[in-house]
Amino acid sequence: MYALVIVIHIIACFILIAAILLQSGKGGGLAGLLGGGESQTIFGSRASTFLTRLTTIAAIAFLLSCVSLTVISSQRGKSLLEGKRTVSEEPAEAEPQVPQE
Repeated sequence: MYALVIVIHIIACFILIAAILLQSGKGGGLAGLLGGGESQTIFGSRASTFLTRLTTIAAIAFLLSCVSLTVISSQRGKSLLEGKRTVSEEPAEAEPQVPQE
């Protein structure tokens, strides 16, 4: 179950990154400065609505997988340090006695 959620999380990450990078900027910004303000998209006229929906779906999948991984991790295992002795709990070694003259 844990591995499946991790795979879903990674796929959602890549889809989210790609969908955000493929969207055109709304305000112009650097795209308008460099002449890309009114450029055609490779996906046609419906690309903005498709990419917006894809971004929304990928964001929801990302958030749900984050919450799922948190819940599974909290129930799944213990801390790596649990059960380990600390320095104060370890028995002190006997120091060698030096004879005094």
